[in-house]
Amino acid sequence: MSDKKEKTSNVNENKKEKQSSDHKKSNNSLIIALAAVVAVIVVVCLVLLITGGSKEEKKDAEFGKTIIPENICQYSEPVEGEIIAEIYVKDYGVIKVKFFETLAPKAVENFVTHAKEGYYNGVTFHRVMNDFMIQGGDPDGTGRGGKSIWGEAFEDEFSKKLMPIRGALCMANSGTNTNGSQFFIVQTKEYHINYVKQLRQLGVDDDLVDYYKANGGAGWLYGAHTVFGQVFEGMDVVDTIASVAVNESANYKPLEDVIIEKILIKEY
Repeated sequence: MSDKKEKTSNVNENKKEKQSSDHKKSNNSLIIALAAVVAVIVVVCLVLLITGGSKEEKKDAEFGKTIIPENICQYSEPVEGEIIAEIYVKDYGVIKVKFFETLAPKAVENFVTHAKEGYYNGVTFHRVMNDFMIQGGDPDGTGRGGKSIWGEAFEDEFSKKLMPIRGALCMANSGTNTNGSQFFIVQTKEYHINYVKQLRQLGVDDDLVDYYKANGGAGWLYGAHTVFGQVFEGMDVVDTIASVAVNESANYKPLEDVIIEKILIKEY
């Protein structure tokens, strides 16, 4: 009997040792698996940190140091690396604009420099005309203020590849070669057949005239105001701003201020 008990005891001990060993192996496997998961998480975080950092570096773009598309098409999407602006309008949203620095270099440099220096921060869209345009860029908010980065007016820049179609970013002025800091965005969806004919006679690119006919714009302003940018995202924001209540007798000033919080210059 004692031998049987001893054998049984040994068997039980062996079972316990085996169970303990299996448990340790199971724990070790679990630890290894957890370590592997942690390692993967760490690697992913490092990759996101690195790539996130590089994206952050690309946010701030410099005039003249970004990619310029070989073919200028006013209404196409910007290309990767191209300079753009994000116009943050308080309570309304963001308007994103691309530029035409080869065709309107002074106007683009003027706007980009002002934006980077915070010149437009807190400035209002002081003149808003539904089915036409929204105008801003005057620190005084009167429509009579503002100046260029050079401290004096600069000349107009016109091209047959650019015209005041819907979404066009244009220089506001008080006559020929009187550009300062004020700008406007064409909002109207209408077109006029008479201007279609005139624009074709003036030699404006056919595809651009066709776009004007299909999407609208201010055809009568061609050759009077420099076009230096185009909205590629946020026209819904422009439309909403254009629909605000205004005081028509006070040069279409909005009854409640429409404020530009900031303009960020980035690479697309």
